[in-house]
Amino acid sequence: MKKYIIIGIAAVFGIGFLALLTIDIPAPSEDVERVIPDEEFPQ
Repeated sequence: MKKYIIIGIAAVFGIGFLALLTIDIPAPSEDVERVIPDEEFPQ
């Protein structure tokens, strides 16, 4: 039973890896600029 679980997990990771390799994810089309106030950083 443990063998089938390991094979299943490996298959899920393999399919996910192949999906990331083949899907064409576009780059962001606009620049994102956000001003972060100094109060948000620890001193």
